[in-house]
Amino acid sequence: MTGFALYRFPYEQQCTLVTGAVSELTSLNGLSACRGFVVAPFARSSQCPVLLIRPDDVSQNPVSYPQLPSLGELPSPMSGTYPSDFAAFHNSLTSGHFQKLVLSRSLDIRRQDGEDAFALFRKACEQYPRVFISLVFTPQSGLWLTATPEVLLAGNGHEWQTMALAGTMPFAENIGWSDKNIQEQRYVATYITEKLEHFSSDISEQGPRTVRAGHLAHLRSDFLFTLNDVNRLGSLIEALHPTPAVCGLPKEEAFRFILDNEHNDRRYYSGFMGPLHLMSETRLFVTLRCMQIFRDGYRLYAGGGLLRDSQEEQEWQETEAKLETMRRLLNSQIVK
Repeated sequence: MTGFALYRFPYEQQCTLVTGAVSELTSLNGLSACRGFVVAPFARSSQCPVLLIRPDDVSQNPVSYPQLPSLGELPSPMSGTYPSDFAAFHNSLTSGHFQKLVLSRSLDIRRQDGEDAFALFRKACEQYPRVFISLVFTPQSGLWLTATPEVLLAGNGHEWQTMALAGTMPFAENIGWSDKNIQEQRYVATYITEKLEHFSSDISEQGPRTVRAGHLAHLRSDFLFTLNDVNRLGSLIEALHPTPAVCGLPKEEAFRFILDNEHNDRRYYSGFMGPLHLMSETRLFVTLRCMQIFRDGYRLYAGGGLLRDSQEEQEWQETEAKLETMRRLLNSQIVK
């Protein structure tokens, strides 16, 4: 079985195409010894394994693209509603079981005659120069288009970086951040600091600051650190993923609560993907602002961090704003 990954890094003009055999990994720990393009889900399962596209062929600014695979039909809408899920999540927050929980949802859009997936990739590159754009296919995952601003882990040798990205507002000059957004971002930054301290004694944090991603703005802190033992890279990835930005706190309990109570099947949304030990560097990105592409439609994904004082309508509008990143690329009719 073969797959491909077509991607463009933030602020760069050229794109890279990786094609090759696809293998399944049994754990994130095994990534330390791997080389290729990684595609990891929010939660690993037999239906959504951790995947590695082997770099059998790597080209920059490719003159031709792979032939698109035969895609399946858009699945039936997922059961459950956002209001009922919000109520369950919010009850667990107000009862004190969690500091934060991330609730996701999806939106199905029927496909009409129009642009193919590679045209959507090119449009995303034009519209969103500040983020990581990727179009990725494997037989196991299907075809995904992503435009994400969040770095999970990047670096080479001993010098590495990650970020805490949380809080969302429509972009505008001189944004005034609410206490909820500031607190949410600080939760993520504190968690990352605590995890990095197990792998490095040389950590510096810069921020938080406001950054733009398309029509949205986020609060971001950058972490620069030294990884003395690169053989522990897989363990570090496992410690960071999923971050509280897509999961919650306490992490393990929040992760289990989401799997047990969220009706939306995230699949590869809020996982991560990117080149690993490829062309002398690793750049892994959290899979946000994404959609899975089917023969007859698209499934768009978004989520938002909930705290005790979160209000349903505000959180719903935040997911609407995030869905707009992918929706702007489409000219289709929303499924009712």
